[in-house]
Amino acid sequence: MSSITARDFNHDVSAAKRAANEGPVIITDRGKPAYVLLTINDYHRLGETGASLVDRLSMDDDVDVEFEPASIGLKVPEL
Repeated sequence: MSSITARDFNHDVSAAKRAANEGPVIITDRGKPAYVLLTINDYHRLGETGASLVDRLSMDDDVDVEFEPASIGLKVPEL
């Protein structure tokens, strides 16, 4: 994944678009990632499944998960 500063992006948008043809381009602002430039095909591919975040995180009804929380040893003071 390539990266370009916001200043360089503003000065040469064409270079950023050419880089996006090879993969996502991170645009940084003051040294921190701020935006991602994608081709429209890459953007559409991200949403191909059509599933919402809730659907993606939901588990099947027939899945049985055992869970036992770890004890952290806190004591509750008596009132």
